[in-house]
Amino acid sequence: MKWNLRMVAAQRDLWRPAEVLAAFQDVGFNPSLSKVAALWSGTPVTVRLDDLDKMCAALDCTVADLLQAEPLAAGQAMPESGQRAVGAEEGSGSGPVRSVPRGRRGAGPRSLPPS
Repeated sequence: MKWNLRMVAAQRDLWRPAEVLAAFQDVGFNPSLSKVAALWSGTPVTVRLDDLDKMCAALDCTVADLLQAEPLAAGQAMPESGQRAVGAEEGSGSGPVRSVPRGRRGAGPRSLPPS
């Protein structure tokens, strides 16, 4: 994904994180200035959906303006593991199956928390 906050902000004549913070606060979104600066300077690892909605309201844009899908490069393609989703037909190309979490190591009953 490509994060386009700076481009969207520039299109609205907002050139600094403090200006973007003021726009966010106008719609009731109150992140810290350091959080806005982090969003400004790089691609976030995660963004809460309600925060993304407020950012879009503040910048009068859509999610598609802020997040742009990029195709995977040839070296980044997901390897074929031969696994299929339950109910998928042979050759349907449905993609890899989600991983299943491993069980706990002790696999016995959980202990009580300290008192």
